[in-house]
Amino acid sequence: MRNAGRVVSKTMILEHIWDYNFDPQTDVVDVLVCRLRSKVDRDFDEKMIHTIRGVGYVLETS
Repeated sequence: MRNAGRVVSKTMILEHIWDYNFDPQTDVVDVLVCRLRSKVDRDFDEKMIHTIRGVGYVLETS
C-alpha cells in the first residue's frame, strides 16, 4: 500500500520483505502475489494488483 500506483520490482519486494538478496529468477514473489490476489482480487470485477511484464507489480485502481 505504501507504493500504490508505483511499479515495484520482484527484487525490491524480496529485499524489503526479507532484507536479503535472493536470485531474481526465483518464483517466490510470483507465488506470494498469486496468494495475495486470491485474497484481494478474487471477489471483485475490478482488479487492484497488476503485473507489469518484465518489470514487476503495481497496486492501483482505474
